[in-house]
Amino acid sequence: MRRLSLRRSTTLVTLAVLGAATLGTAACGDGGDAGGGSGPVTLRLGYFPNITHAPAVVGVEKGIFAEKLGSDVTLEPKTFNAGPAAIEAVFSGALDATYIGPNPTVNAFSKSHGEAVRVVSGAASGGVALVVKPGITGAPDLRGKKIATPQLGNTQDVAVRYWLKQQGLTTTKEGGGDVTIVPQENAQTVETFASGAIDGAWVPEPFVSRLVNGGGRVLVDERDLWPGGKFVITNLLVSTKFLKAHPDVVRRLVEGQVAANDFVNSRPDESQQAIADAIGKITGKPLDLKLIKQAWPTLEFTNDPIPTSLKAGLDHAVEVGLTDPVDLDGLYDLSYLNEALRAQGKPEVVQP
Repeated sequence: MRRLSLRRSTTLVTLAVLGAATLGTAACGDGGDAGGGSGPVTLRLGYFPNITHAPAVVGVEKGIFAEKLGSDVTLEPKTFNAGPAAIEAVFSGALDATYIGPNPTVNAFSKSHGEAVRVVSGAASGGVALVVKPGITGAPDLRGKKIATPQLGNTQDVAVRYWLKQQGLTTTKEGGGDVTIVPQENAQTVETFASGAIDGAWVPEPFVSRLVNGGGRVLVDERDLWPGGKFVITNLLVSTKFLKAHPDVVRRLVEGQVAANDFVNSRPDESQQAIADAIGKITGKPLDLKLIKQAWPTLEFTNDPIPTSLKAGLDHAVEVGLTDPVDLDGLYDLSYLNEALRAQGKPEVVQP
């Protein structure tokens, strides 16, 4: 497979649900800033029960966040199934911070004219691939085929459209062109792939592994398309209003994120078991531990939010006609992250 120097494709679907949200009303907890003498604070933290949010899952389940936040901060974890719902909760004031992907990150920043949210840390990179039927061995074989993505304009949808364009193949939002893109939920994709209704899918883990176990083969590992194999899949996002009201709480939250990633990277077996148990508890459908172990090597749990890949993804979405340009100036505040990294003698990340 020809190696390309592509940059990360971010999801950029317009969040219609935000029209009813109150942009200036991010939650401020139950009192003044913890550590400031004004009373206790409640931090409502969102995350998804999946592998790409492993630092969040482990941080909650192992009590890492609670320990770092201290006794004067009450942690209220809240789980979500999709980015738009988590962002709606941030905008409406029901959520103070959330682990989330590139698409809602950009959309939230754009919809609030750069006011409502800030990225304070990265969490994960990688874990995405194009899985196809065994008879497909290269991009030319995809002409006339159907490829699934999780959602029109989402991170993987933009990625596959941009990659296909680089291969000289066309797509349209309506499902036309040389390759038909079929947006559908990932769980449905496992079924449609097995039935032969689709020929492949550009999806995140653990669905990559599920499709491979169902007879598919990886045609494109998205890590191969990026410098150093790194691209953002999960950020830690905070409400700007909460950040301004409770900077010390955000500082402690970021310390918890760094500690959670240390745990995930140094104790993978224990982390994998914690994720399997937590997903079973949250969703009622335990995730097979063998599947987690199979998917694990495709992910890198990093505190670096890799801002260049998020910006590149925005550029890709513009190029394939799924969004207009967005000014991302001011999206990142990595001061708390670099403070935590310095305290441990670790290299700082670059503030965009």
